[in-house]
Amino acid sequence: MVLTELPSTGKFIDHLIANHIQKLDQDPHSTESDRPFFIADTGPALNLYNRWRRALPSVAPFYAVKCNPDVRFLRFLADLGLGFDCASQTEIELVLSLGVDPSRIIFAHPCKSASAIRVAAAHGITLTTFDNIDELDKMKAHAPDMQLLLRIYAQDDTAAAQLGNKFGAPLTAAEPLLRRAKELGLNVRGVSFHVGSGARNPLAFTKAIHQARHVFDLAQHHLNTKMDILDIGGGFQDTNFEEMAVPLAYALDEAFPANTDSPVRVIAEPGRYFARSLYTMACKVISRRRQLLDYTPYPSMLPDMLYLNDGVYGSFMLVLLENEVFVPDTVAVRGVLGELGDEEGQRLRATGPHQYSIWGPTCDGIDCVAPEVVMEGEVGVGDWLVFRDMGAYSVVSATRFNGFSNDYDVIYASDYMAAASGVQGPTADSSGMLWKYVEWFLPGPLRGLLKQRV
Repeated sequence: MVLTELPSTGKFIDHLIANHIQKLDQDPHSTESDRPFFIADTGPALNLYNRWRRALPSVAPFYAVKCNPDVRFLRFLADLGLGFDCASQTEIELVLSLGVDPSRIIFAHPCKSASAIRVAAAHGITLTTFDNIDELDKMKAHAPDMQLLLRIYAQDDTAAAQLGNKFGAPLTAAEPLLRRAKELGLNVRGVSFHVGSGARNPLAFTKAIHQARHVFDLAQHHLNTKMDILDIGGGFQDTNFEEMAVPLAYALDEAFPANTDSPVRVIAEPGRYFARSLYTMACKVISRRRQLLDYTPYPSMLPDMLYLNDGVYGSFMLVLLENEVFVPDTVAVRGVLGELGDEEGQRLRATGPHQYSIWGPTCDGIDCVAPEVVMEGEVGVGDWLVFRDMGAYSVVSATRFNGFSNDYDVIYASDYMAAASGVQGPTADSSGMLWKYVEWFLPGPLRGLLKQRV
């Protein structure tokens, strides 16, 4: 079923950011005013869900919790009917605490601790993965009734984060692994694979699907083991989803046709596909170093440097892990960038393109968010930069290196949406505040006319 899609809330998100910054500026020298924050918007996830149902209607998505375990986001996905891919005891307990039935959870980690296996089984989790002999021995000892998926090797060499170097049994190991599982009396329900996070080559998916078909046939014809579940893992992105999904769907129809006497249930483990657009991040420029022409040998090669209140040891870890490129926008909170009311704000800002390198707050030279970006005007200390699509592998990867906090404030757009629809939200408790957010959904002339009457 395709659900009614929500309208774009881009301008609304910008308004929430500007409004929060104005609130912080009421006490500009407080610790709070120097902390980055996020705006969370679950609306895009509904549109992404509809895209998934249109392109892969026969594949049930199990959201990869490790990508972003935001509780309110998990609850939203649960309400949509998604399952959950959990890789640890903590993730399992988090999802279960939301009232999700254990049947909607897969413990998708092929190399687990004995204690985690026992906890998962005690909570009623029935499906997990394996890719080695020792894991089978552990399953027999600690959870013999759990159902298993054999994870086979798969690899997209162009993926942002490759996983084949750590997990996945080669095809030559499939028969001895299945034979050992049969000897132990374990129930192998099917096959799983993961081509890598942030996949870009659709051929990696189609190759893995046909290899999975080979394992299904091997199990049935040589070991008399009938399997009925295929887990095609993750790797999906919102930016190239249809490009990957179309050949994937064709390969599934070819290798695992639905119109047979023994249909195979197909699931997947998308993470960043759903989470990437959830967060928009606002970071403050806490310092700046301008390259002085009189003392710089090659000034054209050295852009001015901006230092933010978050960096690669915080929510920008993907710079180090995946060579992610981050390009920010500026926030014009007061109408004109730089109207700060102090000496810096009164200084005339230069206009036109400005080249900068962007750095995090730690005392480490690798803490560089972006070595070179071009902004549409001069950026100064106290300004805020906005980074969009920050929902995937951001907060979950943040550390406390150098004593900087990895605890971020998250403002939920849905609270203000509730206020606009007449539902009392936790942060919208007055008619004046309600108007601030309703007005952003109105055309300019109508907004001005109604504002005169409010």
